[in-house]
Amino acid sequence: MFSRNKGKEAERPVVQASAAIPAPIAPTKRTGVRTAPSIISNDLVVHGNLVATGDIQVDGTVEGDIRSQSLTVGEKASINGEIVAEDIVIRGRVIGTIRGRRVQLSSTCHVEGDILHEALAVETGAFFEGNCRHSDDPIGQASTPKPVLRPAATPLAAAPRPVAQRPAEAGSPVVVGDGGVVVKRPAAQ
Repeated sequence: MFSRNKGKEAERPVVQASAAIPAPIAPTKRTGVRTAPSIISNDLVVHGNLVATGDIQVDGTVEGDIRSQSLTVGEKASINGEIVAEDIVIRGRVIGTIRGRRVQLSSTCHVEGDILHEALAVETGAFFEGNCRHSDDPIGQASTPKPVLRPAATPLAAAPRPVAQRPAEAGSPVVVGDGGVVVKRPAAQ
């Protein structure tokens, strides 16, 4: 009743792979089936970017950007770069921009950088230094470059100075004051 009929199995046509150029692999949509996450263990240091269509769990160190479906950063983990994922749980150290639909900062985390999110949860005791901003599409939105901070101009530096020149004396250098910078040149002979 439950056994296979081996005679019919042998009659099936055999499909052979062609030697033609294979079709490009389309990005897979996430199904309801969860697979095991890709794990960066605590003794591993990665210098470069990580891209995955599934889940990533980082327990080691990553010096680069991470893009995945879901990301979990362990308590001893350290990431220096941008993070882009649907679901992000941070328990360790992250320095860089975070963009995700659902972002959770655990009590053991240390985050320095901006967070662009659809939903944000912060536990008591979490360290966060930066800006957080709500977005309807945080993953699709491009990260904005950080503004360059310059010291405030002082009234003396703000106003242009006239070029002051002293006449050349015999055997002495000529001093030219040019916008606050003193340039010493040897006297013309």
